[in-house]
Amino acid sequence: MKAIGYSESLPITDENALIDIELPQPIASGRDLLVQVKAVAVNPVDYKIRQNVPAEAGEYKVIGWDAVGEVVAVGEAVAGFKSGDQVFYAGDLTRSGTNAEFQLVDERIVGHKPQSLSDSEAAALPLTTITAWELLFEHLQLRQQSPGDGRKSNDVVLVVGAAGGVGSILIQLAKTLTGATVIATASREASRNWVQALGADFVVDHREPLKPQIDALIAEGQVGAVTHVASLNATQQYFESYVELLVPFGRIALIDDPDSLDVMKIKPKSLSVHVEFMFARSMHQAVDMDAQHKLLEQVSNLVDQGYIRTTAGKHLGIINAENLRAAHAELETGRAVGKVVLEGF
Repeated sequence: MKAIGYSESLPITDENALIDIELPQPIASGRDLLVQVKAVAVNPVDYKIRQNVPAEAGEYKVIGWDAVGEVVAVGEAVAGFKSGDQVFYAGDLTRSGTNAEFQLVDERIVGHKPQSLSDSEAAALPLTTITAWELLFEHLQLRQQSPGDGRKSNDVVLVVGAAGGVGSILIQLAKTLTGATVIATASREASRNWVQALGADFVVDHREPLKPQIDALIAEGQVGAVTHVASLNATQQYFESYVELLVPFGRIALIDDPDSLDVMKIKPKSLSVHVEFMFARSMHQAVDMDAQHKLLEQVSNLVDQGYIRTTAGKHLGIINAENLRAAHAELETGRAVGKVVLEGF
């Protein structure tokens, strides 16, 4: 089967950073599905792994953690899927990735693809959807309500780095399933327009100090004090601002990798800090591993009901080494709006 991989960690400008290869087609057993991959999306985790995790000696490492495809075979213990099902998933960091024609994936972390989206549109969603869902409802513990409920709560969620892949779906989930007010950060005009289109109630510029901008909104009576922070990048840079902005017993959830945080600064307000890592369940075979299957099914339904839209931002063509190198290069700039997707082999 066709695949894209690497044998050593190289700068993305090197043509050997990702190369086209041929590998044996895997065989499904146990709770695994064998999926014929139709479309993929690229995430920061892809280039972080490529830069820092070399392949085993004499082998190629295949990465990628967002896919849409068709189930073509199932293991003997599979209960929820059958051949012919159209699925979407983020996969497992400890297994071979989505940048291949065929892939094995545990059914407990797979959902049925939204019927109303194309393959590439749906491929933009799984990893960021799982991340945003766990961040909002497990770490920040926002109260869920029925879509379209319309009841406002006193929750005010600050989303830092809102125009990226996780922010793009997190805003939509917060506006669809909670009564929270969402303050998003964005700097460029394209980013501001993007997050507003996705439902952000207010937008502030993260190139400027956050507290004066939010204090002005509070003084004008437009918004209450911040109760929750979704820190999607630059946590180390903004951490003190979060502590200043949050109400007592407020919550911070982050997904990036700060070098260090002085967490004791949260003590005077009795704040809490949570680190979201969506691969935790699959890496450690958690007893509730199927929670990711369940949430993907819910979000698939929300998409088909018109509450959630794709977060695909740019389509870079077919799935090959050249196009994946271009995708990695774009994400490494930190300026991508929405998700970068590829489709077909």
